[in-house]
Amino acid sequence: MDFPNLKTERLKLRQITEEDLGNIYSGLSHPEVIKYYRVNYSSLDAIREQLAWYAELERTRSGIWWAIISDEDDIFCGAIGYHNISPIHKKAELGFWLLPEFWGKGFIQEAMAPVLDYAFQDLRLHRVEAFVETENISSQNTLKKCHFQQEGILRDSEFKNGRFISVAVFSLIDEQ
Repeated sequence: MDFPNLKTERLKLRQITEEDLGNIYSGLSHPEVIKYYRVNYSSLDAIREQLAWYAELERTRSGIWWAIISDEDDIFCGAIGYHNISPIHKKAELGFWLLPEFWGKGFIQEAMAPVLDYAFQDLRLHRVEAFVETENISSQNTLKKCHFQQEGILRDSEFKNGRFISVAVFSLIDEQ
């Protein structure tokens, strides 16, 4: 199956490749990006694990992630995608992150439109869910702008950086 490249007015969404190694390291080692993200890496070599994870998701069809690229200058901005795709339950988990210099520009909201269309039309999912740390107000607001509904909070559900954190559960249902 060919990788589904997607496009918006300002962005190109394409397959993550080995050439993205340095950009992914810049994001997933940046203190402000990983503050609310579940993975982080301390070396460029360790980022190869993340690239292998993206490739394995595609190989097993259990997920798909896109590099978010500025259409104007071909600069890598971040990543968005799905993992834990369940064909039986017709659902997947959404994740996303941006390099800090691209925050506040509406890129995730813009990228999410074709990514959600892909989930509901091509993958024929019924539900897309997102799990967001309760302190990550920015990501919660982005999800709400994209019509996700908060379903609840998993109190003290994860242990991170020496303390328990709570996670808000959001979902978007395909009403068609």
